[in-house]
Amino acid sequence: MDPVQGAVLGVVQGLGEFLPISSSGHLIIVPWLLGWPDHSQTFDVALHMGTLFALLIYFWRDWWNLVGAWLPSGGRWFGPATATDRWLGLSIVAGSVPAAVVGLVYQDVVESALRVPWMVAVLLIIGGVLLAVADRAGLQRNGMERMGLPFAVIIGCAQALALAPGVSRSGITLTAGLLLGFTRPSATRFSFLLSMPITAGAGVLKLRHLVSDGIPADEQMAFAAGIVASFVVGLIVIGGLLRYVRTRGMDVFTGYRLTIGVIVLTVTIAGLR
Repeated sequence: MDPVQGAVLGVVQGLGEFLPISSSGHLIIVPWLLGWPDHSQTFDVALHMGTLFALLIYFWRDWWNLVGAWLPSGGRWFGPATATDRWLGLSIVAGSVPAAVVGLVYQDVVESALRVPWMVAVLLIIGGVLLAVADRAGLQRNGMERMGLPFAVIIGCAQALALAPGVSRSGITLTAGLLLGFTRPSATRFSFLLSMPITAGAGVLKLRHLVSDGIPADEQMAFAAGIVASFVVGLIVIGGLLRYVRTRGMDVFTGYRLTIGVIVLTVTIAGLR
């Protein structure tokens, strides 16, 4: 893998991680469609670290307040603690548990059985339809202040389904949030905050292998290009999507998922790849 391929996949990760279109699915089908060699799971994790840094930078104030809310009197360097921040922090912890458990138990099964283009295409289509239904059926009246443990656990269980490439972590958590009656901005923001613990945890587990095995000398520039690209693009996309969902729905993402899914299935059935 050369630096150009690494940068392209970094852009794919930055877009797919936050837009409801599945970054893991696109990291499978883009190289497959372009005829590029397979890349390692470690490279995928490195790209996720780039988007994790983007989340940390964009939401630093949120995390600052969430941590401070659990310190005595808000902590010396933190603002006043609020009940909303305490419940939101607890909700994020509770919502992260299902995906952590499923990931630890079924990660190897998923990596061996579901990382095939036609399966990614099917899940892209199914997820797109579910997102469209949720966007139209959801009442969209709950703000972040209504987020509590029951809602967080349900959204967290939905997040666990995103272990399968093509589902889309942001897409399935947005779908769950909308069906539970949350507004698009609230569902999107909680989706982003909920992604951070599980992404960080998965990264730590995978990076153990990276530290022990090292990065192949001929891929070091590709790794660097991919991480930088995923960070920069991810940072732009986070703000862009939060602004977009204030006034617009999910139709463009549903349409994209259906289109890409059909293209991949057509190429597969026709035997072109």
